[in-house]
Amino acid sequence: MSGEEKKNVQRLKILYLYDILRKYTDEEHSLTMPEIIAKLDEVGISAGRKAVYDDIEALKSYGADIISGRGRSTGYYLASRDFELPELKLLADAVSSSSFITEKKSRDLLKKIEALASVYEASQISRQVFNADRVKTLNERIYISVDSIHRAIALKKQISFRYFEYVISKRKKYRDGARVCSPYAMTWDNGRYYLVAFYEKRPDSLTNFRVDRMENVEITDIPAKPLSPDFSLSDYLGSTFSMFSGETRDVRLRFHNSLVNAAIDRFGKQIHITRDDEEHFTFRVSVKPEAPFFGWLFQFGKNAEIVSPEDIRSKYAYCLREVLGTIEK
Repeated sequence: MSGEEKKNVQRLKILYLYDILRKYTDEEHSLTMPEIIAKLDEVGISAGRKAVYDDIEALKSYGADIISGRGRSTGYYLASRDFELPELKLLADAVSSSSFITEKKSRDLLKKIEALASVYEASQISRQVFNADRVKTLNERIYISVDSIHRAIALKKQISFRYFEYVISKRKKYRDGARVCSPYAMTWDNGRYYLVAFYEKRPDSLTNFRVDRMENVEITDIPAKPLSPDFSLSDYLGSTFSMFSGETRDVRLRFHNSLVNAAIDRFGKQIHITRDDEEHFTFRVSVKPEAPFFGWLFQFGKNAEIVSPEDIRSKYAYCLREVLGTIEK
């Protein structure tokens, strides 16, 4: 190593020092001064005790939470980080269980999350927690699509893309032509990413597109259709089941008292609950009265009833009779 190269390495000493403390120390593990000097030597940096001490004090002045005790054998450790271990575990669990993120990308992200902790804590992070009903997406280009959509939303521009679905052969079948829409928001539902947008072929309501089924997303020069200032994304999502697009209707439901938690979990504490009798309560919500909503309601059997309006009550009854017809054949 030339003299100039050695100078450059020495200039990086404080950065290597911080990396060593970040990687090899935490509240349960510290490094003594001789151990720190030895690890610096491993990367080609020679340093004396006083020089390292001065660098530690400089890092403390910069904001690094480096703790040390008294005495020659006392160790130094990094006491706090941008992300604490419980936070990193939450991030790791979200990455592992998300069906939106591919297996390969999950592994890459978990390695990056682990690098934010000490080597001793990293083993607790990649716990590979998968939800039983989640299947990882196969679309590796989804990250490019997500980035393009976010930029289009910020620029208030329309996007164009190809939309596909799988057929019996498990091959992709693309819908005719490119879709063009005005993107408004990205949302996460049931482990998947969805785009909430205005689509001219469905002008009476907003449309939800599954991002993992969008390809060749491009930002156009066409301004996006302005979103109504009265629009509330939280209200919109509250009315949507399985991100199913359609018309929103006000529905009055009658539930058994045992289902009050189910009602609050789904619609939030803001719903107005009215006692109907000693065993039942009623409440009104805005929903899209389609198959996903009816499926959610059916799980409660006779303990959940649509009271009004009559056309939706009849539609639910018709759906139940259709299913019953397939069983009785």
